Amino acid sequence: MTTLEAAGPAGSTATTAVAAGQVRRALYAHFRPHRAAVALGAVLALTGAASGLAQPLAAKALVDRLGHNEPITGVLLVLTALVVLGTAVDALGSYVLERTAESVVLAARRSLIGRLLRLRLPEVEKTQPGDLMSRITSDTTLLRAVTTQSVVSAATGGLSFVATLVLMGFMDPVLLGVTVGVILVIGGAVAVLMPRIAAATRRSQEAVAEISTVLERAFGAFRTIKASGAEARETGVVDAAAREAWRHGVKSAMWQSLAGSSIGLAVQVSFLAVLGIGGARVASGATTISSLIAFLLFLFYLIEPISKLVEAATQFQVGSAAVARVLEAEALEVEEPDGGAGTASAEGAGPASVVFDDVSFRYRDDLPAVHRGVSFEVPGRGMTAFVGPSGAGKTTLFGLIERFYETTGGRVLVDGRDVRDWSLAELRASIGYVEQDAPVLSGTLRENLTFAAPDASEEEIRRVLVRARLDALVERLPEGLETVVGHRGSKLSGGERQRVAIARALLRRPRLLLLDEATSQLDAVNELALRDVVAEVARETTVLVVAHRLSTVTLADRIVVMEAGRVRAVGTHAELVEGDALYGELAATQFLATA
Repeated sequence: MTTLEAAGPAGSTATTAVAAGQVRRALYAHFRPHRAAVALGAVLALTGAASGLAQPLAAKALVDRLGHNEPITGVLLVLTALVVLGTAVDALGSYVLERTAESVVLAARRSLIGRLLRLRLPEVEKTQPGDLMSRITSDTTLLRAVTTQSVVSAATGGLSFVATLVLMGFMDPVLLGVTVGVILVIGGAVAVLMPRIAAATRRSQEAVAEISTVLERAFGAFRTIKASGAEARETGVVDAAAREAWRHGVKSAMWQSLAGSSIGLAVQVSFLAVLGIGGARVASGATTISSLIAFLLFLFYLIEPISKLVEAATQFQVGSAAVARVLEAEALEVEEPDGGAGTASAEGAGPASVVFDDVSFRYRDDLPAVHRGVSFEVPGRGMTAFVGPSGAGKTTLFGLIERFYETTGGRVLVDGRDVRDWSLAELRASIGYVEQDAPVLSGTLRENLTFAAPDASEEEIRRVLVRARLDALVERLPEGLETVVGHRGSKLSGGERQRVAIARALLRRPRLLLLDEATSQLDAVNELALRDVVAEVARETTVLVVAHRLSTVTLADRIVVMEAGRVRAVGTHAELVEGDALYGELAATQFLATA
């Protein structure tokens, strides 16, 4: 079975074989919604081709009339009309196909974007973002020609080619045999080049994806690169990827140039053969000079349909390489949509309870277990803190509650229901989540605050700004809430980004609030204020906190101590200081000195 090999989404050296039949089906799936527009473009192209085919016949009539001293005005007018008609129809057909091609790319990008944004988190974590972006931007662009122009080129080129050969056969079968013989020999050589074009294009697209991956890494750690004096090294890495893309692009261009130049070679060799043999046939009286001239015109007219056929074959090879990469991205596992936008919590519902029932979990089968029989209960309302050494599995608890990951064993229950029985929209609409690195998106401060609650009122926004101690910041900003915060919130301090993330979660009015070291970058004054806010929120809803600061932990109604993926102890601060050695050690060494 013919296959196309392409690098996996992670940019690894491993290859994924994509069957040629699967590629053809995918190409047809992109083409099918636009069949009517492509058909219209094909009809216009065929009309233009027909006017072109009529021109040698008009030229023959012109020569015959000149030979008999007959008027040629009518023939000249017909020939002029054919030229004008052919040009106008070709232009219209070209516009229809170009517009359709852009529609194909738009549909492919919308479909792929919608799918990639629903990827399961484990799939995202094993891929390179730059590679995925390249598949959306670069690879889909290559669908333009293969799903429209190449289809029409193959159809019109094939029909024009056959029609031209038929007319040439009526004029002189012997000269037709000479022409076909030359074309078959050179056409066989062109067929050998096609797989080389596909391979070179595939590698070129992989190298372009590598450029995107390297640049995404560089811009994501721009300050680190500058602080490390690593600009030259990173430039070298990007330059190497760019050179690799250039090398494969040049190789693809070379094979395509050879395929394209073979068309002229075939016609030129055919011309010489026809001119020699045809001249002899005219001298012997086997054919007329006007027939030879018309045959030669048909021969040169073959350049266009042959060019279209070679172009269609080349575009198919280029498009196949791109489609194989798009298919790989579409094969990644996604979270199936289950209705609802997940932008608001359930009205009237109280604080959520959480139960972990003998939960075990590992990120991959070849990795050690993160959780081993984790069990605990958190009632609705109040604050529960999770503490333990790094790597104990604290943050992963939140990922399991949000169903970013699925448990390997056991159950996670929210309000007594297994999270797998909740719709993702309903589950996540009930949760406010402040991540460890408190991500802020490029855009305005307002857009970041309302990201999880786009329908929030101005009064609700004002209240949450005060609670998160962001009101003074907004007053200082030149454009207030409409101030652009920069890429990943680069115009905000670390503490300000954390407060924005907390405000975003609070604005959602969640039934369950997950805080993953949410105050780690705050100064003492703001940390103290937000600690009081969290305590206030905990009286209204359920709050789970991963914390390394004693000032946060001591406020908790219950503390879960974790070690090596297990729950070691559960209790209050006073109980655990007295009754658990690990917690006592953590309180004395890793928490604030007031322990």
